[in-house]
Amino acid sequence: MEGKKFRMPTAYTILFLLIILVAIATWFIPTGTYDYVDGVPVAGTYHATAASPQGVGAVLKAAFSGFYDAVDVCVFILMVGGFLGVVMKTGAVDAGVAQVIQRLGGREKWLIPILMLLFGLGGTTYGMWEETMAFYPLLIPVFLAAGYDAVVGISVILLGAGAGVISSTVNPFATGIASGFAGVSLGEGILLRALQWVVFESAAIWYVMAYAARVKKNPSRSVVGVGAGKLQVSMEDTVPYTPRRKAIMAVFTLVFLIMVYAVIPFDEMGLALPVLGWWFPELSALFLVGGILIGLMDRMSESEIAETFVAGCADLLGVALIIGISRGITVLMNDGGITDTILHWGEEALSGAGPVSFVLLVYLIYLPLTVLIPSSSGLATLSVPVMAPLGRFAGVGGDLVVTAFQSASGLVNIITPTAAVVMGALALGHVPYDRWVKYVWKLILYFLLLTMVFLVAGVLLG
Repeated sequence: MEGKKFRMPTAYTILFLLIILVAIATWFIPTGTYDYVDGVPVAGTYHATAASPQGVGAVLKAAFSGFYDAVDVCVFILMVGGFLGVVMKTGAVDAGVAQVIQRLGGREKWLIPILMLLFGLGGTTYGMWEETMAFYPLLIPVFLAAGYDAVVGISVILLGAGAGVISSTVNPFATGIASGFAGVSLGEGILLRALQWVVFESAAIWYVMAYAARVKKNPSRSVVGVGAGKLQVSMEDTVPYTPRRKAIMAVFTLVFLIMVYAVIPFDEMGLALPVLGWWFPELSALFLVGGILIGLMDRMSESEIAETFVAGCADLLGVALIIGISRGITVLMNDGGITDTILHWGEEALSGAGPVSFVLLVYLIYLPLTVLIPSSSGLATLSVPVMAPLGRFAGVGGDLVVTAFQSASGLVNIITPTAAVVMGALALGHVPYDRWVKYVWKLILYFLLLTMVFLVAGVLLG
């Protein structure tokens, strides 16, 4: 009897397995903590604490604790789903996509560099990452309709923004927080990071365009199959692009533009523009109001708007659950008292290293740390106050420690299953995690090697 072919587990199973592994680790990794001043760890103050191994009960509760911890992101995702459910019912998106494809007339490939540059600018300036979740249901159908696969649609957003986040220039959530803890200004090291952004964004665009061209020419070369996923848009029976649908698309676009503007910290970037300072609660309200307004524009009844919005929320419930479960891994590590221990091991490994060795070791240590702590701001708060003083002893400036930190954090978050954005995006595109790894690993390797070149150059030219 022929054995069954191995199938990659679902995202839910992968994340639950990681939770179990972390729980097991809490039984073997010594627990400890640093002394904290105003929430910041003090280098050299690590000390052992009472063991806090996490058992079966903690494993079972981890996903729910993570969901509570990430409830703002999860509610945002549900509101986006409700908003898109109402918009999709109007037929405006189908009509708009058909219009775009028709007007491009075989030049759809130029959408890739244009959109990736826009997402890349968002990534490098204000750390556009979690907010990209709202764009996947919008853009994946566009690329499916253009004859590509869901991987291309995901890549345009994930790798476009990801390359920007890796080489953050003035990103306040990674570069800003880390620079503050490293005792350097946001402008120190900005020229190196700006050059890094140009190189990385160009490499990402080239990588995605080359793959897209292969898939367009020969659909069998897709890692998932052209048209795979439920977000497919059929161009066979297109609906007319009426004035009402044009008005709906104008409001639809305006909602996304407001979202982007509202989260940019212009003051921290040195720009004299009004700062709204919105985050997930305000953005959730924005999509709720946008969905109701568009439903009224399409002359839906009150009950129809409510039912359609709730059905749209239900479509993205699985994505919200994945985000909550992935956050549970970090919660379990903190409850088990092993987060600071792992950081302390990094501190010990860096003691006595020379400048080049130090900066490369910092980068390599941050790679596994990011898997365990996917939040860039959280990782910066925990680790940079420890790493930066060690860098001064090794003759490495705080700006290079910041660059090593954000480059590793951004790189890992493109591929790690503990990153909510990655798992959420793949769930939206119905792309199995193993197929994403198969597709993106070469670009990850390019980014890894290029970052090490930039860091060494920073030491030698510093």
